[in-house]
Amino acid sequence: MGVPTSKPLQKKQARVVMMGLDFAGKSTLLYKLKRNQTVQTLPTVGFNVESVEPEKSVPLTIWDVGGQDKLRASWKDYLDDTDALIFVVDSADRARLPTAATELRRLLDHAALAEVPFLVLANKQDAPGAVKAHELGQRLRLEDCYDDRAWELRGCSAHTGEGLQEALHAISRLLKKHRQP
Repeated sequence: MGVPTSKPLQKKQARVVMMGLDFAGKSTLLYKLKRNQTVQTLPTVGFNVESVEPEKSVPLTIWDVGGQDKLRASWKDYLDDTDALIFVVDSADRARLPTAATELRRLLDHAALAEVPFLVLANKQDAPGAVKAHELGQRLRLEDCYDDRAWELRGCSAHTGEGLQEALHAISRLLKKHRQP
C-alpha cells in the first residue's frame, strides 16, 4: 500500500477587474503583465481574461473589460465576487479626466465593490504632457473621497513596462490587507 501523497495547498486566485475609459491602455497593460510583450490591440468589445502569477503573491485572474461609452452600462455585470479593482486612466488625455473621475466614482459606489480595495494606474506616463500620478490623484479627488478604504495610485507605462512590477506589488499588498481579519 502506498503512502498517500498530499497536494501542496493551492493559493486561491484573486479575481481582479480592470476597468477604465476606452484607449486608457488596459489590454496593453494586461498583455505586458502576462507576456512581458507590447502587443498591438484593438478596442476591447466585451472582455479579455488572463491569469497572472506575481512572484511570492496570490495568483490573479484579471478581467480586462471594454471601456467604450456604450459598454460602460454593462460594467456592473462584472463586479460580483471581485477581490480588487484596477482602474486605468490615460494620464495624457487631460480632456477626459473628469469623465474618468465620474466613472471611477460610479464604480466605487456600487454595492458589489463596497469594501473592495482598488488600484488606480496613471498609464502613459511616458507620453508628452502626461499628468503626473500625484496630480492625477488630486484631480480624481482620491484622498478626499476614499480615505475609508484600501487603495493606491501608481504611475506606469504599458508601452515601456515602467511601473508595472510596482503595480503588481501594490495590488498584492491591497489584497493582503483586505484579506486580513
